[in-house]
Amino acid sequence: MSENASLFGDEPAPAPQAPSRPAGSAKAPAYQPLPERLRPRHLDEVIGQRQLLGEGMPLRVAFETGRLHSMILWGPPGVGKTTLARLLALAFDAQFISISAVLGGVKEIREAVERAQVAAAQGRRTIVFVDEVHRFNKSQQDAFLPHVESGLFTFIGATTENPSFEVNSALLSRASVHVLKSLDEEDLLALVRRGEAALGCPPFTQAAAKRLVAYADGDARRLLNAVETAAQLAPPGLSSIDETQLERALGEQLRRYDKGGEQFYDVISALHKSVRGSDPDGALYWFCRMLDGGVDARYISRRLIRMASEDIGLADPRALRICLDAADTYERLGSPEGELTLAQAVVYLAIAPKSNAVYTAYKAARALVKQDASRPVPLHLRNAPTRLMKDLGYGHEYRYAHDFPGAFVAGEQYLPDGLEDQRFYEPVPRGLEIRIGDRLAELRRLNAEAADPAGDRTPDRSGRGET
Repeated sequence: MSENASLFGDEPAPAPQAPSRPAGSAKAPAYQPLPERLRPRHLDEVIGQRQLLGEGMPLRVAFETGRLHSMILWGPPGVGKTTLARLLALAFDAQFISISAVLGGVKEIREAVERAQVAAAQGRRTIVFVDEVHRFNKSQQDAFLPHVESGLFTFIGATTENPSFEVNSALLSRASVHVLKSLDEEDLLALVRRGEAALGCPPFTQAAAKRLVAYADGDARRLLNAVETAAQLAPPGLSSIDETQLERALGEQLRRYDKGGEQFYDVISALHKSVRGSDPDGALYWFCRMLDGGVDARYISRRLIRMASEDIGLADPRALRICLDAADTYERLGSPEGELTLAQAVVYLAIAPKSNAVYTAYKAARALVKQDASRPVPLHLRNAPTRLMKDLGYGHEYRYAHDFPGAFVAGEQYLPDGLEDQRFYEPVPRGLEIRIGDRLAELRRLNAEAADPAGDRTPDRSGRGET
């Protein structure tokens, strides 16, 4: 197994070791971080990813059958994307060329093609591995296409971002997407014990080990770095490393939270859906996850205002006011005091009666307007500020609602001709919209009774011809 095989890292391979020095040399061996020391020697040492490496699973089959294919490895940091690519190269005795999309460009791609051509002439396969492939632009990604199609090399891309959004469809169609998952608690606990054995340090108590697992947040490299730090800072003669000693070593916990990537939007989605599903506990949890991840509370307040209109609407109009007041209060108090007002708004939204009737009506009206012709405004609804407009019939026979009982003109037409019977808004039987629905049903009954098939109009009793 090559020394370049990596279990956890998406970091570049270490430089080749220098030739051994003559006997008597005083140079100490180079230091290797614990994640480097615990790189796997073969496939069975890889921790996690059973959905890819278990019996009959895609990458296991690729290893066992010798059928190498281009692929995108998609997953969070520290789960073994680079490792799997390197292990594939070793298993197939392929030349391994690694390109960093952060540092490289078209020049590096051309060099990789030239090296692959030399290897092909010698009858050897090549794997071109692109770390953080989502950082390459469209033209850079397109540069791989002809060589992937010709079979000059096998392309393996690694990304922490959703490839559906970040990888060109042409390249995506030529590669299988394999999803790598964060390591679970069982895997990470096993890794803690591996780290103890490699370092020869006092064992971590079960509580401390679980604290490490929570700290790692699914990232094996982060876990092992923490294990090594805690071991280095452990006082001599310590029989075990407990939570107190661990906290001294770790300092303030910083959870992984990608404020610009897919996880960011996943947590927002979870908050919104918890509110919509009337679960205050779930909503509070995801709200706190966002704050814990460093999301700007002002952004959260804007999302809450949106939820108040989209998912509660007229079932409880107070929800919008509460969200606006919470946002204003946060501006006055700042963090952390102002966050409590946002929490109050989160809970209120979650327990409020729900209605998307306004949201649905708005979308339907927008869709109709977008695809429909520009229908003229009926003459009786037009403004008539000049005599010419009045002579043309603008505002003629307009009936002023406040001059009628209940401020309602039964049988009046407010939609354009051809859309008289169009309905967008249908209140739901929840919250205030129960009463709104009753009111709307009564108004529609009055309109139906006032319907005049002949199209006659009652003269304008107000004497007003303009709005």
